[in-house]
Amino acid sequence: MSTIDEIKARIDIVDLASEAGVKLRRSGRTQTGFCPFHSNTRTPAFVIWPETGTWRCFGECNDGGDIFKFVMKKEGIDFKEALQRLAERAGVQLEEFHTEKPEQKEANQRLRNLLEDAVTFYRHQLLNTPAGKTALDYLLEKRHLTLQTIENFGLGYAPHSWDATLNHFTSKGFSAQDLLDVGLVTERQSDSQSTNSQFTDSRTYDKFRHRVMIPIRDENGKMTGFGGRILDPNDIPKFMNSPQTVLFDKGRLLYGLDRARKPIRAADQAVIVEGYLDVIAVHQAGYENVVSPMGTALTEDQMRLLKKFTRKIVLALDPDTAGQKAVLRGLDAARASMDREEELRFDARGLLRHEARLQADLRVATMPDELDPDEIVARDPQEWARLIEAAKPIVTHVLETLVSDRDVNDAKVKSEIAAQILPLIEDLPNPVERDSYRQMLARRLKVDERSLSGTKAPVSPVRRQRPKAEAAREQKLIQAAPPASRFKIVEISCLALLLRRPELLPHLDRRLQESGLAALSALDFEYTDHQLILRLIQQSLEQDEAEQAHYVESHLDESLRETFTSLRAQPAPKGVDDKLLDELTRQVLQVRQQSLSESVNQLRFMIEDAQQTGEVRATNYQQLMLQYGRMLNHLDDARRKLIEYRRK
Repeated sequence: MSTIDEIKARIDIVDLASEAGVKLRRSGRTQTGFCPFHSNTRTPAFVIWPETGTWRCFGECNDGGDIFKFVMKKEGIDFKEALQRLAERAGVQLEEFHTEKPEQKEANQRLRNLLEDAVTFYRHQLLNTPAGKTALDYLLEKRHLTLQTIENFGLGYAPHSWDATLNHFTSKGFSAQDLLDVGLVTERQSDSQSTNSQFTDSRTYDKFRHRVMIPIRDENGKMTGFGGRILDPNDIPKFMNSPQTVLFDKGRLLYGLDRARKPIRAADQAVIVEGYLDVIAVHQAGYENVVSPMGTALTEDQMRLLKKFTRKIVLALDPDTAGQKAVLRGLDAARASMDREEELRFDARGLLRHEARLQADLRVATMPDELDPDEIVARDPQEWARLIEAAKPIVTHVLETLVSDRDVNDAKVKSEIAAQILPLIEDLPNPVERDSYRQMLARRLKVDERSLSGTKAPVSPVRRQRPKAEAAREQKLIQAAPPASRFKIVEISCLALLLRRPELLPHLDRRLQESGLAALSALDFEYTDHQLILRLIQQSLEQDEAEQAHYVESHLDESLRETFTSLRAQPAPKGVDDKLLDELTRQVLQVRQQSLSESVNQLRFMIEDAQQTGEVRATNYQQLMLQYGRMLNHLDDARRKLIEYRRK
């Protein structure tokens, strides 16, 4: 992941604009407000697309870009200074680069291909072998999953063998090291430590044996690893994940997010459950905005992933995880030394810290009758919807959990509850929320609110300084790149081709102009670093002092070095000049069409709002939309001509 992408992942464009004084309101997939770059108090013409981290003004500015362009325009600074300011804000060290080298990218793709082959292997074992019938019956009869659901989620079965997976893939040309690298096999430590004679002939053996296999993909749908659920109740552990690999990092993955992204955005809400099979069952019931962590406490990286799609998050955890005993364990000051990493714990204080830092709305849904989420939807799918709708803020959930089944008329009980919950309240950054929860606590305990100010919590002070190790972990860069938008994917492809073949640019401009379209401009790109590199390419063609590629690299600002290296690492274009020019033309037309289509959709909302309020700008927006419509027609004509030319 590049440093620029790292900064974008850590800084929300919505937060940036809000801090600049823009009052935003949600409008479908976007947020709108008054543009901070020119005077206008009647019609909001400033639009933000949170998912792509981009913005555009449809008013006087007629400009747009990403977080870097926003800061450059707001502060009147260049890209390098904007990069430095935003890096400092994000806690990213600019000297630490994480460009994926071409050979590493190729190696990672080979490992992903191996994992995809493993999905096919395990699915065959589940559906087409006698040994897999036990697992299939478990999924169909006990978990009430349909064959279609099993197929959709790619579920499989790992044979009850120490070497079935190993032998299958080594026979297909994969090495034992490949299998180790993706976590499909385990390497024994030494002969002396092994008591099983089966290990004496081989250093490796299958990691997953006699388990239901659940493929785990990243938010883009790329394979990263597996989760395995036991079939024999005597086996341990109940759930087993792939080990840490270059592809699998359980602290930065959410199971089901690849399938839940669109439903989360549509519902403007994400629901977190504890188990992978819970996710699958709830999806099958029609509630597809559900994901699960990897069996550990929720991390800030996982919360950041969800924040790209919504700020409203509901925890629908099992009773054992969010019940009274779990809450008390989570409030225990010594929990850090007692909890095991493999346990999903209800850490109320940590969740509140994430909620405040990410400006999210985090709530807890209580599961009734000691039932798990999959049992709830099996009993009554509509009950699930009611439970999620009734989800309560974290502090409210903790308070109600602590007072349940306890005698709040007992003075000592009152004191204990107050001592446990007041630190949570004091951690809240919003003074209105703090006052509201103090009043709620006073009412539930039937005490004077003023008496709560003197209650001492039997834990370390609220504003304690966190251990250096914890602070260091929070400063660690996020390694997993955010999902690239379709804009960025095409921009990268287009710019990478131009870097390798800059001499195609004049031919591209001529072809565009022959079709009645404007020549390629930096404004065609959404991302600031891409705009700056394109301008360098254009400048390289206007000089004759140096070879064009050398000119670009020698005049490149260090702040763009990483983006440049990443672009050069893209696969080299193949084909004759005419074919490459056709591809370049297609990409530019696609970039423009995507941008105009997004703009037209947004203008429809803005016209409707302006008409409802009687704003004169409604006419201006209608004219602008007609202009964009004509431009889209021109683009369609150009694409048809390109297709016809290719056929000839």
